Amino acid sequence: MSPKLVSIICLIVVKFAAISQREHAYRIHTVAFYNLENLFDIYDNPITFDNDRTPEGTDHWTLEKYQHKVTNLAKVISEIGVEKARNSPILIGLAEVENRKVLEDLVNELTLKPFQYQIIHYDSPDRRGVDVALLYQPKYFKFKKSRTYELKLYDENDLSKRIYTRDQLVVSGYLENELIYIIVNHWPSRRGGEARSSYKREQAARLNLRIMDSIFDIDPYAKIITMGDFNDDPNNKSITKILKAKYNKNNVRLRELYNPMAKLHKKGIGSLAYGDSWNLFDQLIFSKSFVDKDFTTYQLYKTAIFNPLYLSNTSGKYKGYPFRSMVGHRFTGGYSDHYPVYSYLIKRVD
Repeated sequence: MSPKLVSIICLIVVKFAAISQREHAYRIHTVAFYNLENLFDIYDNPITFDNDRTPEGTDHWTLEKYQHKVTNLAKVISEIGVEKARNSPILIGLAEVENRKVLEDLVNELTLKPFQYQIIHYDSPDRRGVDVALLYQPKYFKFKKSRTYELKLYDENDLSKRIYTRDQLVVSGYLENELIYIIVNHWPSRRGGEARSSYKREQAARLNLRIMDSIFDIDPYAKIITMGDFNDDPNNKSITKILKAKYNKNNVRLRELYNPMAKLHKKGIGSLAYGDSWNLFDQLIFSKSFVDKDFTTYQLYKTAIFNPLYLSNTSGKYKGYPFRSMVGHRFTGGYSDHYPVYSYLIKRVD
């Protein structure tokens, strides 16, 4: 996409029959999330478990492979939401990045450089050395502040044993003149089994809820998007019982959340596949002020999974699954084991 095209503010025309038979023009932007599947550089970090991702390691992770993966991921990000917004995401949360350097390499790829993405990243205590991050286009999003919240977990069977995982990243800023909050998550995995590990994600959900409550205490009408790889589906306890994210946006009250991914999940649609089944771990969840139908401000319009044909395996045992970059210790030349997810935000233009 050319720099000239980036400067265009895309307008769409939408007819809301339930509200009015009139057609209106709307400004549209994309927000997204993408788990990049272990975007590591080629250098050994002595304090994390990244030994495999070196030229001498079992993955034989060379500079050529690394650059190939970065180029692939940049292409994907540049195309998310372009169909309607005619621009790549103005905000995109990322998971499984090793450090700031890999993010700098990513945003400086030819396909992403025209967007002038800025980076928000903090090192987390995760034992594998992977972090979350947020990229934003400064032309549209005016950064205010950021911080991280540490998720302190302990082994249920040995409370003296600390489990080190990813922090939760909170960013605030202005989309035009509207203050919005983004929380980027990568909750603990299902390693050891879904049931045995669920307490970890439930703790992550409680931390997430505390963060949002602290924002709502200041402004009950705050616009919040909590996004990420939750390692749980929209119907799991962490999402439905703790976050209390609702399936029906008409039932969402003040200080509550709406999960547009729930309808996709009910249809069997997923963002990653494992063991001949699909999961929808990658989600974007919105506070009530994004679903108020007051289109004088930015509102949620549509949520989807970005899965063009090139992001899937075209043959073999895993045909139709995400075309990942590594299978075991073999480099495939693919992208990620997750599809990106994205939402359109729209605002009426008078």
